[in-house]
Amino acid sequence: MLTSHLPGPKFVQLFGPVIEALKALGGSAQPAEVRDQITETLQISDEDRSVLLSAGTPRFDNFVAWARFYLVKAGYIDSSRRGVWTLTDKGRALSSLTHEEALELFKVVHAEFSVAQKGASSTEIEDEEVSSPPDEAGAAITDYQHDLIKILTEIPPEGFERFCQRLLRESGFQEVTVTGRSGDGGIDGIGILQVNPLVSFKVLFQCKRYKGSVSPSQVRDFRGAMMGRADKGIIITTGSFTSEARKESVRDGVPPIEMVDGEKLIEMLQSLELGLIPVQSYKRLSTGEQIVKIAAILLPDTGRRKTARLDFGAERPLAASNTPRSPGAPESDRTNTPEAENLYGSTSAVPHSGIALAVHAE
Repeated sequence: MLTSHLPGPKFVQLFGPVIEALKALGGSAQPAEVRDQITETLQISDEDRSVLLSAGTPRFDNFVAWARFYLVKAGYIDSSRRGVWTLTDKGRALSSLTHEEALELFKVVHAEFSVAQKGASSTEIEDEEVSSPPDEAGAAITDYQHDLIKILTEIPPEGFERFCQRLLRESGFQEVTVTGRSGDGGIDGIGILQVNPLVSFKVLFQCKRYKGSVSPSQVRDFRGAMMGRADKGIIITTGSFTSEARKESVRDGVPPIEMVDGEKLIEMLQSLELGLIPVQSYKRLSTGEQIVKIAAILLPDTGRRKTARLDFGAERPLAASNTPRSPGAPESDRTNTPEAENLYGSTSAVPHSGIALAVHAE
């Protein structure tokens, strides 16, 4: 249980539990697994997990996300963006972490990056508890997620049911029908999942458009309504599920129920590109060490001395060459080299940048 009498932001108290949870889960886990493991270890109640921030996200989930952010910056957790948190060698070697050590870690890391309120001291960062951790580029990674959840919670119930119908169709379900009849045990629709030409499943689904957490009793009620009518059930919510609700969904001896919470809902929209468009961004290299690393990639080690030069002049192709360009040769000749072809597949694929890196071997 998190306490208020300890100094520093409350999420600092989760630094140690996050690492211990990952160790208990074999060194790597998905965020939901980490949260459930911490909930069990610290005996956090479903009521505490259901408390929401002003943005509509669970406060506990936000605390865990901030803890993970600082542990990544400190080198205890791998910064993979594939949805899996993994302990580094440094994290696995850590035997324990006291609150004093965690608070010192927080202060050191916090001094190394910019927060929304620049100039705030390490003891004035409580506002971070109501915002989202920034990604590696320093931008908030969940602003659009909050916007999407807010939009979905504000549309009429019938609109959310139609949205879920579209989502299931995009996910490969066939004959998806919205029923939405009152007194039907909370069943909002039905669909068929065709696994292969010989196997198909009849699936019932329920839509819950709210900010709270789905309780185990609601899962049991839905299962009771679907008994004898379908092989599988799906509950889709913009909120979250309590840990007991998740256990109830996979209880032995009864039909399983798939749980789609707000986080998974956003992931599905990202994967399907439904209402979302992927945007790729790049950050300019800023240190000599990074430039040398790029040079090593462009020009493999041949036993000769390598030099790198950064040119902030006119926009030119990024290229590599083993021999100096002959006097009078056109600038485009630089891209017609074996190194450029090997790196990019074809000389026409060599990217252009306002920062041209010229690499030579001597």
